[in-house]
Amino acid sequence: MYTGFYRIREKPFEVTPDPRFLYLSETHREALARLIYGINQRKGFLLLTGDVGTGKTTLLNALYRRLNGSTQIISINNPRLSMNDLYRSFYLALGFKGFYRSKVKFLQDLRDCLQRSAASGQNVLLVIDEAQCLPVRLLEEVRLLSNLETHTQKLLNIFLVGQPELRQNLNGFRIRALSQRITIQYNIRPLDREDTAAYIKSRLVTAGAYDPTLFSSKAVKLIHGYSQGCPRVINILCDNALITGFAEGKPVIDQKIVRECGKEIRLDFGEKPEQG
Repeated sequence: MYTGFYRIREKPFEVTPDPRFLYLSETHREALARLIYGINQRKGFLLLTGDVGTGKTTLLNALYRRLNGSTQIISINNPRLSMNDLYRSFYLALGFKGFYRSKVKFLQDLRDCLQRSAASGQNVLLVIDEAQCLPVRLLEEVRLLSNLETHTQKLLNIFLVGQPELRQNLNGFRIRALSQRITIQYNIRPLDREDTAAYIKSRLVTAGAYDPTLFSSKAVKLIHGYSQGCPRVINILCDNALITGFAEGKPVIDQKIVRECGKEIRLDFGEKPEQG
């Protein structure tokens, strides 16, 4: 494939959320800093939103790597759970023995467990990804979990991650009480043109490219126009451009190749690509 032709150690534009390839734009740096602060300071409710493909999952993975060993993470990636399923997930993750019998018994066990964790300096973090899919009833149950606290600190950090409509859901009349409890929140913005160029170069460097300037400046400008700064779309477009460039024997990816690939994968949104 093109890795040998372009002298790259590995494919630089995979769409899997590999934290090694995390590019910290200004918006990503600020998001990461706020989240780490909120978790370490036991701020309770945290919220991270962003459009599809803006790098939320990659940022999550980077966050997990930066948290010290005193944080226990309970991650729920399927928000379409029943209330009982949510509690069972907790029950298993925290290593409770026996079986989950009732909500009252679970909450008693959970409070005792969280108090022991806090006394030993252990932080417990519940992460719910794709939280925009949570039904209102389950969001209310999650809010009630935030009542687990002492006079001086929260016993449980709850981190909601989702698409921008999650904010609209939280502002709804029925769950406004939850929205008011969110102490740390951030919305990831798309990359601007300069960050798009730096993002492409960063991934090439991480992948061990001999020449991290494989894409011409005009090609990068087109990539930003087609992708509107969405990292996932940038990855797809750049990967296709490298395949096309390899097939055509082009040592540099120019705007002609990018335009060709944009049409092939039907990227007809965003800025109108400039001619020439």
